[in-house]
Amino acid sequence: MKTEQPNQSVAVFLQTVSVAVAQLKQRLQQDYQRAYPELREIINVVLDEEESRAWRLTPFPHLLFPDLVEAHIANLILRSRASKHKKPFATHRYREIELYQPIHAPCG
Repeated sequence: MKTEQPNQSVAVFLQTVSVAVAQLKQRLQQDYQRAYPELREIINVVLDEEESRAWRLTPFPHLLFPDLVEAHIANLILRSRASKHKKPFATHRYREIELYQPIHAPCG
């Protein structure tokens, strides 16, 4: 009976996980770009960042990767929507109002 070397098993495992992550990344990219076409360029950056983070966090990045991407995209969408709803109130004239000194007419 022939047994595999430990290093060979680790290499096979890493190669298998790498292929799984690459396929998952491609599927996530297609899904998110279809759902949010206006974020097309950002989605690629998010996928790269979160893949890197998943690899740093665990030897099983394919388990965390989709959730990390989902959370990141959701955060981007929430920020985008929040910034669209913020309407500053006369920010360009604020100092004028603050510095305004009314002239009082003499009483009498």
